[in-house]
Amino acid sequence: MYIPFPDRYSGMHYKNCGMSGLKLPLISLGLWHNFGGVDDFYTARCMIRKAFDCGITHFDLANNYGPPPGSAELNFGKILKLDLQSYRDEIVVSTKAGYGMWDGPYGDWGSKKYLIASLHQSLKRLQLDYVDIFYHHRPDPQTPLEETMEALIQISKEGKALYVGVSNYSAEQTIQAHKILASAGVRLLIHQPKYNMFERGIEKTLLPVLEKTGIGCIVFSPLAQGLLTDKYLNSIPLNSRASKAHGFLKSTDITSEIRLKIEKLNEIAQKRHQTLSQMAIAWVLRRKEITSALIGASNPMQIEEIVKCVKYRDFSESELNDIDAILGS
Repeated sequence: MYIPFPDRYSGMHYKNCGMSGLKLPLISLGLWHNFGGVDDFYTARCMIRKAFDCGITHFDLANNYGPPPGSAELNFGKILKLDLQSYRDEIVVSTKAGYGMWDGPYGDWGSKKYLIASLHQSLKRLQLDYVDIFYHHRPDPQTPLEETMEALIQISKEGKALYVGVSNYSAEQTIQAHKILASAGVRLLIHQPKYNMFERGIEKTLLPVLEKTGIGCIVFSPLAQGLLTDKYLNSIPLNSRASKAHGFLKSTDITSEIRLKIEKLNEIAQKRHQTLSQMAIAWVLRRKEITSALIGASNPMQIEEIVKCVKYRDFSESELNDIDAILGS
């Protein structure tokens, strides 16, 4: 029987999500990869246990995570029942809908029919009565934003999700979504954008909006799909994301120019007595607007190693300047 580490909360830091009372761990675990039906269930279970032992209380999913789609929620639901059922009130479970999930005109994007039906399916797979956060995964150009937000309002009012959020929305779309939800008395709790050393577009557009409106921010791909680790310094390892056919990171993405930048960034990390991945996460968390960094993992040791970065998140002005010079910012 799984017994969590008794001092699991002592090493993690928690931060209020925007102007809300909900605190999230600085490091959250995403189940985008390595928790699907094609992956090893025992390893997935060990990673969930390790994350909780390290003070990670937030587990992030989506309806289409797998592969196959839906299987990550199924597996996480089984792990919840096996290991964490007694600790449900100590964890935050989030899921999303917005990408293709089933055939026909009602299984994609952002209609009210799709979002509510998808959440009902997700709850069955997760074996839960409610999720803590439900996101619209991406804006829908063919559905009025009012309709999409109406779905989130209904979900919130019915208690199927305690909070609602959006992901991949532009700054302007976020402002509009915030206003529509607020008019119905529903808080837009959180935004989930992509942000890392190689992709910094949100710094001048989205982050100022989130700070002004009091919306929290949890960033995905803070390690650029594994590029910001020492994994690809010399070659492309077998079973890495870049080697998998269903992965978003391709071997062709790892150019000589990118590899040179990674090498130089790794030198700075070594001077800081950190791994490159630890420094990359700390660099994301340096921003006051960022609530949490959403990491992925392929084994429990990676989680334990990355969590160490919460103890050393400060950067000198010289270090930040050197990083900017490498990145060409």
